[in-house]
Amino acid sequence: MRDEQMANSGGRPPVRPLDAIDRDILRLLQMDGRASIRSVAEQVHVSRANAYARINRLIDDGVIRGFSARVDQERAGQGASAYITLKIVQNSWRTVREQLRQLPGAAHMALVSGDFDVLLLVHTEDNRSLRELVLTRIQAIPEVLSSRTLLVFEETDLDSEP
Repeated sequence: MRDEQMANSGGRPPVRPLDAIDRDILRLLQMDGRASIRSVAEQVHVSRANAYARINRLIDDGVIRGFSARVDQERAGQGASAYITLKIVQNSWRTVREQLRQLPGAAHMALVSGDFDVLLLVHTEDNRSLRELVLTRIQAIPEVLSSRTLLVFEETDLDSEP
């Protein structure tokens, strides 16, 4: 039965419901991915063994996809950021996605509905680099029909403490 469920969900384990403790653990790890098991356990009021087992289950279930650092792009030398909207040839998402993944500074992409098909977030050294990325790299992708660039003036992470 489990093999059949995994085959139906693309090889991933079936989704298990999260309880309030799981959600609290996720919130804590989103604020500080380096938090110790001991600290997490104390804050959600469970034993270290329970916290460790829950975190491992969240990882195994694919709820936690990894741990990373939040980077201040400007301080890291990436002074220009932009959201780029793309209209693409119908049914070309997989091909376009693979080409966009190769772009320097590509940080996030999503297939969306509405007036455009793809939303891409990029970080570049400066506006000249951004211009080069859009005009020579993105617009050279054959499946890209059009693009629109929206400069980011200021960013705020909503999942971090002030």
